[in-house]
Amino acid sequence: MTDQVVTAIINLDVPGPVINRHLYGHFAEHLGRCVYGGFYVGEDSDIPNEGGIRLDVVEALRALNIPNLRWPGGCFADEYHWMDGVGPKDRRPAMVNTHWGNVEENNHFGTHEFMALCELLGAEPYISGNVGSGTVREMSDWVEYITREGDSPMVRLRKANGREEPWRVRFWGLGNEAWGCGGHMSAEQYAAEARRFGTYCRDHGDNKLYRIAAGANSDDYTWTETLMKQLGDLGCAYRPAAFMQALSLHYYTIPGTWEDKGDATVFDADDHYRTMVKAAHVEELIARHSSIMDCYDPGKNVGLALDEWGTWWNVEPGTNPGFLYQQNTLRDALVASVHFDIFHRHADRLVMANIAQTVNVLQAMILTDPDSGALVLTPTYHVFEMNKGHQDAASLRVDLPGGVPVREVDSAPLATVSMSASRKDGRVLISLSNLDTAETADVELDLRGGALTEVSSRILTSGRPQDHNTPEAPGTIAPRVHERVTATASGLRVHLPAHSFVTVEGRTA
Repeated sequence: MTDQVVTAIINLDVPGPVINRHLYGHFAEHLGRCVYGGFYVGEDSDIPNEGGIRLDVVEALRALNIPNLRWPGGCFADEYHWMDGVGPKDRRPAMVNTHWGNVEENNHFGTHEFMALCELLGAEPYISGNVGSGTVREMSDWVEYITREGDSPMVRLRKANGREEPWRVRFWGLGNEAWGCGGHMSAEQYAAEARRFGTYCRDHGDNKLYRIAAGANSDDYTWTETLMKQLGDLGCAYRPAAFMQALSLHYYTIPGTWEDKGDATVFDADDHYRTMVKAAHVEELIARHSSIMDCYDPGKNVGLALDEWGTWWNVEPGTNPGFLYQQNTLRDALVASVHFDIFHRHADRLVMANIAQTVNVLQAMILTDPDSGALVLTPTYHVFEMNKGHQDAASLRVDLPGGVPVREVDSAPLATVSMSASRKDGRVLISLSNLDTAETADVELDLRGGALTEVSSRILTSGRPQDHNTPEAPGTIAPRVHERVTATASGLRVHLPAHSFVTVEGRTA
């Protein structure tokens, strides 16, 4: 069998937009075992913890240089009342999580616990406020409670609850999915609410808020245009209003129907390719929403935040259908790698992305076994780790003069080789994916404007796209050294086995 050959031209001395580290953000909702049983096990747990926060989860995520963590939702955000989650735990009122499993929660994981988690992770907090069932005053008070110093009613309450100094929290979401679970609002109705809530979320001292409005679902371009109209006038003299600094976008990779999304581990090659087509569709969504934003904001002052993305499968058999627990295969890892290539290409407008979700829910980084307490790193985790060198690096354009292999999938074209590159601190990182389940590929990297020394490479692959890690076999899929990278007259030749993800790193000479 002859390898497919792809030529890629990269100008090492022509940096593009910086890849915001927050494109590698995460999401922790009060959903299933993400918070309770995932991040938080309680102070009485036999699992090593600090203040109830599970330390092996923290250690694993710190290895990813996790930049931010979004909390408490998701749909849960718009039924969460933060005052119920502060103060002595034995006095906190319980609540019913009506969105996810209709279970009762004791509110033991609240604001102070979340902020402690972010400090342990070295991550910036991203808090989603309650617009759907909350009040402007409630959210304004939350911002004051967390970020204000000196003296005020909320400052005194925070100090009484054990925190003397304020925290720094830049990122605030003005509700979540206002078009759906966050209130079933029209775009015009939500735009008015966003103006109001955003106005009363104040900057306290030198803590400058970055307010993220609840943006569109998938291809609802009208929603994006309606919000952009609220920010200012059409044209080059655009001066964004101060009540929101970014819009969100949500898109999940679901190759099946909403009622039958497909199985996480049992699938054939056709299912695999349909999944990759759905994953690649995020590029069209980002490009079209960005184009609308460009009409109103040519200076790109307003950011786009894809703060929910990832695969969504049917839940694992025997688990609570409201807990959204699913396994994570090599296929999921390739979905992630393709997303990151797309994110890097749109780094001029895309300022944040948050995979859903970090632990035990949807396309998780980590799965924890409730019986044994074992922790499993998923294939998706390893893509984040292998790609972490792209954070805050200058993107490098990748030109493909001869194109890439294309497979027709239900009349839709699928490019089966994907790649992106960046440069930071004298080092270059190149990420390459082969989405084909059977064909190998060789990529000829034509490196111009410099050369690479001290080249190293790693690969993430397995015998089948269906392979995954379990408590019994946690290392089935893990990165290893990739030997099949060779020097050429113009740069490097990289061999890509079927269904593989490869990174190549080197120092610029």
